[in-house]
Amino acid sequence: MNLIERFVNYVQIDTESDPRSKDAPSTAKQLNLAKLLVDEMLAMGIEDAHVDQYGIVYGSIPKNTPKDVEAIGFISHMDTSPDMVGKDVKPRIIKNYDGGEIVLNKDYDITMSPKQYVHLQSAIGKDIIVTDGTTLLGADDKAGVAEIMEMCKYFCEHPEIEHGAIKIAFTPDEEVGRGADNFDIKKFDADYAYTVDGSEIESVDYENFNAATAEVHIQGSSIHPGEAKDKLVNASKLAMEFHFLLPVELDPAKTSGYEGFNHLTYLNGQAEYADMEYIIRNHDRNLFEQQKEEFMQAQKVMNDKYGDVVKVTITDSYYNMAELVMKRIEIVDDVKRIMKEMGLQPKSTPIRGGTDGARLTYDGLLCPNLGTGGANFHGKYEYACIQDMEKMVEILINIVKDKVK
Repeated sequence: MNLIERFVNYVQIDTESDPRSKDAPSTAKQLNLAKLLVDEMLAMGIEDAHVDQYGIVYGSIPKNTPKDVEAIGFISHMDTSPDMVGKDVKPRIIKNYDGGEIVLNKDYDITMSPKQYVHLQSAIGKDIIVTDGTTLLGADDKAGVAEIMEMCKYFCEHPEIEHGAIKIAFTPDEEVGRGADNFDIKKFDADYAYTVDGSEIESVDYENFNAATAEVHIQGSSIHPGEAKDKLVNASKLAMEFHFLLPVELDPAKTSGYEGFNHLTYLNGQAEYADMEYIIRNHDRNLFEQQKEEFMQAQKVMNDKYGDVVKVTITDSYYNMAELVMKRIEIVDDVKRIMKEMGLQPKSTPIRGGTDGARLTYDGLLCPNLGTGGANFHGKYEYACIQDMEKMVEILINIVKDKVK
């Protein structure tokens, strides 16, 4: 099985995670991919490959060099975002993309234009894998999973190539902010690691958002509208009022670069009650704390006006890993040097999101992020570039080889 056959197989396995589930993993179907990965790793000769009780896959390739080199880890996540359905994915390969508009689904008039998705211009002349416009693709992060697996296959098939210990892990539930909740850093036993969970393959990123979730519950008081005067408290209307107490400039559709946002991800309500969920993001820790305080101030305004009807619960998810990675910036610089030697132009940009690596960094495992060759994540316009995926496998192999030079 080659890289692309592997990737196409993986994306057709439904692994959508569920933010409202309290289970670990949040959906049992993620275990279908986890078990397949274990079987494939065992077949390669990775003898300790296994999936644990939380749905995390672990495996390692022992060092075969007498040199004293650090163990390097590589991590990707198996789940796909609940933002769009990940079931019945129908990947299609477009050979030698010509730079024009792509018809994803003629029946539903779904097209992808390089005028809107300008990143497509970098794929001109290359082969890309797209959806049929009714699902996401799952390149986030099954491209990373496939690339790590292909790297593992390379070293298993070439035992004569000298290398240090290679540690592998695939996590569930990254898309719902819980990918690292049950990660066993001690068992993983890497000196540092890289998540392979970004987009552009020339990116070596170590700045990410500080992140939190906000759950807002509004308790209304329902009554027949014919008798509602001075009695009805419509929770759904209060939910709208609460939302517009938050700064309008922090709408994610209006932000970029280092700018933070508050993103409403869930709203369900009626007259008697309403529930809302937000994700809160900012690279700057002080501004991040300010955004959280604005939620609490909105709660106070609503409760002062209507009584004790609004309850806000904020839970931090992860923090910006930059301040810790900077203490060992050579693990970033080494990859950039390797990329330059390969004729690439490496860069580091602020991640407008997060990875398992952010949480793991604060838990004690430094974990910058690498790209995968995918783009337009979390929606029907998601795609992956085959040549970029192949180049990413080469980068991973060279990262391992570099330690014993």
